[in-house]
Amino acid sequence: MSVSEPKGAAFQASADLRRGGGMSRETTNAIIVFGLSILLILGSRFVSPALGSWSQVLTVLMLASFLIVLSFGQGLVILVGGLDLSIPAVITLGGVLATGWAGGGGEWYVLPAILAICGLVGAFNGFGVTVLKIPPFIMTMATSIILASAALGYTSGTPRGASPAAMTALMKTTWVGIPVVVYFVVLFVLAGWLLQSRTVFGRKLYAIGANDQAARVAGVAIGPVTTQAYVVSAICAGFVGMMLVGYANGATLRMGDNYLLPSIAAVVIGGSSILGGRGSFIGTVGGAVLLTTLGTVIAAIGLEQGWRTVIEGGIIVAALFFMREEFFARLRRPKRN
Repeated sequence: MSVSEPKGAAFQASADLRRGGGMSRETTNAIIVFGLSILLILGSRFVSPALGSWSQVLTVLMLASFLIVLSFGQGLVILVGGLDLSIPAVITLGGVLATGWAGGGGEWYVLPAILAICGLVGAFNGFGVTVLKIPPFIMTMATSIILASAALGYTSGTPRGASPAAMTALMKTTWVGIPVVVYFVVLFVLAGWLLQSRTVFGRKLYAIGANDQAARVAGVAIGPVTTQAYVVSAICAGFVGMMLVGYANGATLRMGDNYLLPSIAAVVIGGSSILGGRGSFIGTVGGAVLLTTLGTVIAAIGLEQGWRTVIEGGIIVAALFFMREEFFARLRRPKRN
């Protein structure tokens, strides 16, 4: 059999699925994840009468805002076949600098400068991965250790300062009975979806993750594009640090520790391949909402954080098992008369 024959068969099978009304993997996965989130919210009434209400939905969306923003950046890095383990330290960096520099005023020009500093951290990660050829796992972990040590030395163990007024307003103001951060998340999701799925940059990310050698032959600048993914991830993490400061009225040196595993879990649960080249931001959003909903239910039950981590790890394993291509191929296969 020639090399072209399997390709032709694959294209023909894809065309048959479209004619048969089969849904794409990303669409199917997003529907499943959002459906599970809705069922979990409705079913939480059996845990506590206070759960499952409209107020809980708003609370879930507000708490999910941190993970949605964070998972967008992590998702881009995973899309190119990498992994960003420096996220917790960059969250702390953004939070500590926001309270120390912008808490006293002048935040409209200080906050963008802080995000630029976080972006430089991402560029450092990208340089190490693409130029120095250090594995992403090692490079980003080393960056995390450096940042954590620098934050400890800068604050002497106790971050000081106040929350910037802009971030306090974002996290604690409501409009028409809905938290302002919910409106922000809707706009962010729309912008993130457009960037990842409807731009040349997004298509380059998919190409690199699917086959970096083929992407290089096609003229894609592997190093710069990959570095840009790490820069976006760091900026998102720094902004989440600012959001947490606005939500909690202060920063701590461990404020980002609980977000590394969920940021990966949301991406994987959302249907992205951990090896890169496949995924959807809408699915990632569903994964973030599902994990946050699960967290509120666990908190209502009274389970400790350790059990939540165990459950999140189990969800990742289950997602890797059930979200295989064979599973979605059976869902998309047209019915025969």
